[in-house]
Amino acid sequence: MRATKTKDTSPDMDHSAHDHHESHRSPSFSEHEHSGHEHAGHDHSAHDPAQFRRKFWVSLVLTVPTLVFSTGLQDILGLGGPRFPGSQYIPAAFGLAIVIYGGLVFLRGGWSELRSRQPGMKKKPTVEFNKDVTPGMMTLISLAIVVAFGYSIAVTAGLHGMDFWWELSTLVTIMLLGHWIEMSAVMGAQNALGELARLLPDEAELTSGQLVPVAHLAVGDTVIVRPGAAIPVDGEVIDGESDVDEALLTGESTAVAKTAGASVIGGSINGHGSLTVRVAKVGGDTALAGIVRLVDEAQASKSGAQVLADRAAALLFYVAVGAAIITLAVWFLLKPGDPGFVLERVVSVLVIACPHALGLAIPLVSLIATTKGAKAGILVRTKLALEQARTVDVVLFDKTGTLTEGRQGITAIVPAPGIDDAELLQLAAAVEAKSEHPIARAIVAETRSRGLKVGRSAKFQALAGRGAEARVGERIVTVASPRLATERGIHLPPLLVHANREHAAEGMTVVLVLADGVVLGLVALGDVIRPESADAVALLARRGVRVAMLTGDSHEVGNWVASRLGIAEVFAEVLPGDKSAVVSRLQADGHRVAMVGDGVNDAPALVQADVGIAIGAGTDVAIESAGIVLASSDPRAVADVITLSRATWRKELQNLWWAAGYNIVGIPLAAGVLFGAGILLPPALAAVVMSVSTIVVALNAQLLRLLKLGR
Repeated sequence: MRATKTKDTSPDMDHSAHDHHESHRSPSFSEHEHSGHEHAGHDHSAHDPAQFRRKFWVSLVLTVPTLVFSTGLQDILGLGGPRFPGSQYIPAAFGLAIVIYGGLVFLRGGWSELRSRQPGMKKKPTVEFNKDVTPGMMTLISLAIVVAFGYSIAVTAGLHGMDFWWELSTLVTIMLLGHWIEMSAVMGAQNALGELARLLPDEAELTSGQLVPVAHLAVGDTVIVRPGAAIPVDGEVIDGESDVDEALLTGESTAVAKTAGASVIGGSINGHGSLTVRVAKVGGDTALAGIVRLVDEAQASKSGAQVLADRAAALLFYVAVGAAIITLAVWFLLKPGDPGFVLERVVSVLVIACPHALGLAIPLVSLIATTKGAKAGILVRTKLALEQARTVDVVLFDKTGTLTEGRQGITAIVPAPGIDDAELLQLAAAVEAKSEHPIARAIVAETRSRGLKVGRSAKFQALAGRGAEARVGERIVTVASPRLATERGIHLPPLLVHANREHAAEGMTVVLVLADGVVLGLVALGDVIRPESADAVALLARRGVRVAMLTGDSHEVGNWVASRLGIAEVFAEVLPGDKSAVVSRLQADGHRVAMVGDGVNDAPALVQADVGIAIGAGTDVAIESAGIVLASSDPRAVADVITLSRATWRKELQNLWWAAGYNIVGIPLAAGVLFGAGILLPPALAAVVMSVSTIVVALNAQLLRLLKLGR
């Protein structure tokens, strides 16, 4: 396969090729994703960073002659500028050009808000952040521009007073600068999501040697993945061995060994070996498509903090308009002969109250958090789930598939005197190599993992409910439960009797290995504990979170696993339907519970929990019952969820305080309450203050990128 990365314009993944596969085609997630973002882009096309950058520089150039020839500014500064017949109209000409070229985008936004009857709200936002989401923002800017423009036109036409052309020009220019910086930050965060869609190569190499677009692959096709190439789609390895880097999809830093029968994820990077892969999922059904879809849905959802910010922004809109009306009325009574001063105060209030910072405070933080989480394998389905994770004080793990691997493995080998572990294991593996029983597979896997050879056997015979027997070399080797020894009247050495009781008491499965009726030793098997599980429990404890475990297995098995991981609280012998009751019991005690499960029979408990976390869903991300989905099977990512949640909440609070705080001081100053003390806030300076607050909020949100996640 030739892994050329996709370009910005993805190939059309919906048109068909290979007519004989036509019935198996499924829409590409790239098409779904791109169409969604095209829609989003259409909704806020007026907020393209490149557009604001261009408008800012042009407006800045036009502002220079406006300032130079403005008699009002010269009078304030006590300077004398160039004067010649008609020069008094130069500020008006350039100011008009700036309003038309640079200010029209704000006027259109304000008109759209007024037409919607609910300022700033869209019917179906595709992406939560949109400048129009903030109620009244464009309306406030438009009011400021219209008032300043109308008054300046009147003064230029002969009305007594000082025109606002220089202030209007600087106001629009500074507004454009603020929007440019804001939207650059926002689009940068959104583009991180788009990078996921570009993980897939353009073409795939079929086993026939034909190169075809990835969009044309169908379920059942077989492709060759060359060393170092990107895997084109989700599938199953049918030939070859290699290590595959899945870090960009699951957050796991170490490469994963892949042999025949292993599943692979589209977008992951093949190592040094060559793989032949049978296509299992295409288009929107792939893991990468699911990841992109979940992140996109999360970015379109709202958190409690965002709802609060929306309400505050809506309130600020009415406060600003009310303050402007009061300012107009009061100063008109106090200074009826100076309409220029009165309108200057009104414009200043409208400008400084523009809720740019408040509208950006939460969406940008959330946007960065969800994209950053996705890169670490944390897929946030709803922002509310991520927000609530910070309050969790109990994490309840379902044992199987989360803390353990959901399969049996060897926990102990106890040979009889004179027999070593390797001999015992090889004899057992030679018998079990012909069996598909989970115990047999565990014994064979352990033998191979130790680098031991699995010998041949003959005359294999399954012993119903007891084990298996076969000829290995010249001996008849039996691998069976202790019950078989009892039935045959075979006595165990004291060492093995004691070991059998000890391991059985821990809930382990014990099998004996006999050769020609002589007991050679025993093998104990139990749940294979994930090597990362102990670290996961320790990480959560360091964050002040209590860890509990529930399982449908016996108390002995549950306590054995818990003792290995340092978990003190175990709920054992819990039926799948009763798991949600355990969550409810913890919640009734006043705890905030995060339930971690595999998303299958844990669904009721995931829904009942304050935060439901589905783990190990790298190839099945469409889990509706969980608020957060972990793309990898590493339970340490649960601690990362809490870390990300707490850091996100801190940034949101910091931004909210900053965005609201400056208005508490700024609006009264803009209205002129300290006029008697000689302190006034002109419209241009009000625009600077407003833009600076917005930039501070945007930069503060960017600091979330420095948060370290992963192990």
